[in-house]
Amino acid sequence: MTQTIYLDYAATTPVDPRVAETLQQYLTPDGIFGNPASRSHAVGWQAEAAVEQARARVAGLVGADSREIVWTSGATESDNLAIKGAAMANQAHGRHVITSLIEHKAVVDCFLWLQERGFEVTWLEPDEAGCISRAQVEAALREDTILVSLMAVNNELGSINPLQAIGALLRERGVLFHVDAAQAAGKMALDVSAMPVDLMALSAHKAYGPKGVGALYVRRSPDVTIEAQIHGGGHERGLRSGTLATHQVAAMGHAFNLALEEGDAEAGRFESLRSRFLDAFGGLSGVHVHGPERARIPGIINIGFEGVDGESLLLALRGVAVSSGSACASATTEPSYVLRGIGLSPEMAQGSLRFSLGRFSTEEEIDTAAERLTEAVARLRERGAARRATV
Repeated sequence: MTQTIYLDYAATTPVDPRVAETLQQYLTPDGIFGNPASRSHAVGWQAEAAVEQARARVAGLVGADSREIVWTSGATESDNLAIKGAAMANQAHGRHVITSLIEHKAVVDCFLWLQERGFEVTWLEPDEAGCISRAQVEAALREDTILVSLMAVNNELGSINPLQAIGALLRERGVLFHVDAAQAAGKMALDVSAMPVDLMALSAHKAYGPKGVGALYVRRSPDVTIEAQIHGGGHERGLRSGTLATHQVAAMGHAFNLALEEGDAEAGRFESLRSRFLDAFGGLSGVHVHGPERARIPGIINIGFEGVDGESLLLALRGVAVSSGSACASATTEPSYVLRGIGLSPEMAQGSLRFSLGRFSTEEEIDTAAERLTEAVARLRERGAARRATV
């Protein structure tokens, strides 16, 4: 059986083998398997020490103090804790919140939840590159605005929002700023000690760690208040109750530490692979690369093919794992709401695929995938022309 070429790293990454070894060390009787909240014996102390080391490692990647890191089950829970928690804790100061039309579903659905409960939501429209500007945010601000939530990197386009400029504006106005950084951590520089961000969601499985664990950065300031969404024991300084999965937490810490050490080199390699991939089918007509030329991460490539249905192309690309959009929205056959949000026609949005590169992508895989893609597009276009000729 031919091995699948995996080009869907934006959906999830495989666990780095080095991180997998760390996972194993915290599961079995001869490892550090204790409950980190058990502070009456050495087994619990060892687990707590592992959790705190991991907390420091996660903090180190984003320039935070380790006391500002709250463990969660993933970026979705982090987004829920940040958005719902901030809105509910600060509603006495106002009930107006701001986000964009092309946020991840975890953010979009939180704002819809707030809207159902009487909050007024302003939905900002991105430019054709998938970015929100400082001027747009400034124009939307009101006296009763309490929260703005924008992603660092769009999960379908790879576009990077101007966080520094937007955050500086919001800090000046006293409005909380939440950033979903699931697709950014390890792929671009993040330094919350210099960036005016109050809340930042992080995910392990987007950075070669395990699924089921994430973190929320909560800036240590009296101005940043959020309400807990999960209760029962008062863990994580009362912000997120529940026994911590020590093995997952330790693995996330290891994964983020590797990202800190190797991220710059990886970004350069991804840029090279991206260019190689796009050059490989440069002779194919009717091809459109969506997203910005510069303000982007190199690992996400969204491409539209004229005259081709995206779902048909996915089926025709045997042995190549890619997606037609976010994994969290793949249950629908509707065109990507992100691509529609940047102004693409339904036909072009439907004919687009997302290719995402990762740590284990090779030049040989890139060449083979580009070759299969070129053949599949040509074949589907020929079939389409033949069908039209018989009508």
